[in-house]
Amino acid sequence: MSVPVLSVRNLGVEFATRRSTLRAIDGISFDIAKGEVLGVVGESGAGKSVTGLAVIGLIDPPGRLAGGEIYLSGLRIDNLPPEEMRRVRGKRIGMIFQDPLTSLNPLYRIGDQLVETIRTHLNLSEQAARKRAIDLLAEVGIPAPEKRIDAYPHEFSGGMRQRVVIALALAAEPKLIVADEPTTALDVSIQAQIINLLQDLQREFNLTYLFIAHDLAAVAHMSHVIAVMYLGRIVEMGESERVATSPQHPYTQALFAAALPAHPDEQREEIVLAGEVPSPLNPPAGCHFHPRCPKVMARCSREDPRLKRSHSREIACHLFD
Repeated sequence: MSVPVLSVRNLGVEFATRRSTLRAIDGISFDIAKGEVLGVVGESGAGKSVTGLAVIGLIDPPGRLAGGEIYLSGLRIDNLPPEEMRRVRGKRIGMIFQDPLTSLNPLYRIGDQLVETIRTHLNLSEQAARKRAIDLLAEVGIPAPEKRIDAYPHEFSGGMRQRVVIALALAAEPKLIVADEPTTALDVSIQAQIINLLQDLQREFNLTYLFIAHDLAAVAHMSHVIAVMYLGRIVEMGESERVATSPQHPYTQALFAAALPAHPDEQREEIVLAGEVPSPLNPPAGCHFHPRCPKVMARCSREDPRLKRSHSREIACHLFD
């Protein structure tokens, strides 16, 4: 078997607070094969974005990696020195964040930013780098790229700025793209365009994505595999179509019942979640989901379920022991 592009093993991330320690990620593991899209979904506070930040090495104090290992094409990267990790982050991992203004310097023309990124990581002349920058802008759907390359970020709409950020992420021909809520800051009318662009690029260049989003429809549309997170843990993971159309974990069932309408021929159980997500500073004992679960059993408050293979996927639930 080929080596996964990204392999995460028993990852833990903690944040120190005045009174205690917040366990944001609690022992998650997954692989992403070449050309595959892993979609990560869950409510706010589930740990989705923290997972992405851990992969790209941007967990800053008071946060820290509290265990586990991260491999990029077989190379362990979670223990690299900061300078070496910066080179990996620019060259081998591309990043797309939810707000394009945080990724673009408002004082520099977009062409200057693209050319600088390209020349930092690829052995190209100024002229060749500029040509590649124009080609990238055309690839992501910027009209008249040979003219717009000399524009400033504020001269672009939000959707066009996000297209520029996608071009930046592709500039150094990375092995992995981490897309963290890439459409959240955009108008609804533009979101579908960006999702379709990301999917088209993935298919054209056989890209590998860690795709993080709260939009379940977008994740189901984009992903080959879906990982559902709750309070720092993966509670269900499997092939996208199976998870979306036949969710097994009660939490996954509730998420998809609320977000995606059932097919007319599909018998989907209606599940309504009670209460709010508990604080990660004081998570419930046993299964973290048990205070909100409509199928709770006595053992759920005592025993902590771990991911097990069931129904052609992995599920962390006592119902499937």
